[in-house]
Amino acid sequence: MPMQAFSYRDGELHGEDVPLSRIAEEVGTPVYCYSQGALEARYRAYVAAFAGQRASICYALKANSNQAVIRTFADLGCGADVVSEGELRRALAAGVPGRRIVFSGVGKTRGEMALALKAGIMQFNVESEPELIQLSEVAASLGLKADIAFRINPDVDAQTHAKISTGKAEDKFGVPWTRARAIFAQAAKLAGIRPVGIAVHIGSQLTSLAPFEAAFRRVVELAGALRQDGHDIVRLDLGGGLGVAYRDETPPDIGEYAAMVQRVTSPLGCELVLEPGRSFTAEAGVLLAQVIYVKQAEERTFVILDAAMNDLIRPTLYEAWMGIVPLRQPQPGTARIVADFVGPVCESGDILARGRETAPLAAGDRVAILTSGAYGAVMASTYNTRLLVPEVLIRGGAHAVIRPRQDYAELIGLDRLPDWQLPGQNRGSA
Repeated sequence: MPMQAFSYRDGELHGEDVPLSRIAEEVGTPVYCYSQGALEARYRAYVAAFAGQRASICYALKANSNQAVIRTFADLGCGADVVSEGELRRALAAGVPGRRIVFSGVGKTRGEMALALKAGIMQFNVESEPELIQLSEVAASLGLKADIAFRINPDVDAQTHAKISTGKAEDKFGVPWTRARAIFAQAAKLAGIRPVGIAVHIGSQLTSLAPFEAAFRRVVELAGALRQDGHDIVRLDLGGGLGVAYRDETPPDIGEYAAMVQRVTSPLGCELVLEPGRSFTAEAGVLLAQVIYVKQAEERTFVILDAAMNDLIRPTLYEAWMGIVPLRQPQPGTARIVADFVGPVCESGDILARGRETAPLAAGDRVAILTSGAYGAVMASTYNTRLLVPEVLIRGGAHAVIRPRQDYAELIGLDRLPDWQLPGQNRGSA
C-alpha cells in the first residue's frame, strides 16, 4: 500500500497513526476509513512520473466521490473526470475549477451539457454522433463553443473482467476508430464545436502495459491521419485503468507506465490528459466490520459480519477478491481455520470472501476489508433498508467523519405517501 497507510503496531491495525479500533468504537461499524497521506502520495507519484510531459491529471470521481477525497486532490492541483451532473457539481463544490474538469460518459443530457459549458470545463469526451450534434446545438444556443475530444473505441482487449472492459468493439463506449476521420470532418463543420483531441479508455484494473500500448499506438496513428486531414489535434486523453494489488497482482510501476506513454506519444507533441481513479484511492481505504456470529454449518464455517453486499458490492458484482484481516494481530503460531465471510443481507450472493484461511474469530471481533477505497462507499446502497455506511478520513494521528451514518428517520423519511394513503383519507378502491 502507498506509504504503508495501514499496518500493525503493537499488535493492533492502524491507519496512519490512528488505531482503527478507536474509529470502530467512536463511529461504529461498518465504516470506511481513508488515509489522506496515501491519497496524496499516489497523486504526487503520478506528478513525478509524468514530469516534463505536459500532462494534466484529472481524478476520476466515480472511484470515490466523497467531497473530502476530491478536496484532497484539488488542494494539490488535481483536476477531475466526471460522468454526470452530480459528479460535476461535486467536483466544483470541492474546489476543482471548471478549466480542470473533463466530462466523459455515453449519455450526457442537454441539461448536463449546459451546466458544464457554463462552468467552462476543459473538454467533453464525445462518444457518439448524436451526442456531437446535440452538444453543438446546446453550445450554440449559449453563444459558446465546446472543446471536445472524440473518445475512440480502438477495439483492444484490456484482458480484464468483462464488466470493466470498455475498449472492445462490442462495448458501448466510444466511436469506432474506423469512423473517426469521417466524424471529425462532421464536427469541424458544426457551429458549437471545437475539436481539439482524441480520447481513449480501454478498461479498468489493467495489470499489463501491453493493452495500453496497443491502444495508444492506434490513437497516435489516428492523430497523424487527422492532422493530414487538416485537424488541429493538440490533446490526447489517455484515460485511466492502471490496476492495483488486491491479491497477488503485479500492476505496472507508474514510472514504467509514464515512460511507455512518453515513448509512444512524444512524436506528436500533444498535451496529455490522464484520468486515474482506482489507482489513486483503492489502496488508501479499508472497510471496518464486526463479527455478529460465527455459524458452523455441516460443511462450512460462516463468519457473519455487520458489513454486507450493500456496503461493498465488488465481491458480488465482479467476483472480486478482497483481503480481510483482523484488527488485532494474531499471535505467531495461532491455528488457522477456513471460513466464508458473509453479510446479513437476505441474498445468497451476499458473500464478501469465500474459503479464506483466517485466525479463529468470535462474535464482537473486528476485521478490516482491505483495498476498499475505490468502488466501495460510492457504490453502496440501502438494500434491505440498511443505513448507508459512514466514511472517515485519517491524517496522521487525527481522524474526522466525512460522511455520517444515516439514521432510520432520515432513510425512511425519503419516502412519501400519496394523498389517498394519508391518515383520515378514504383508502378504499376508487
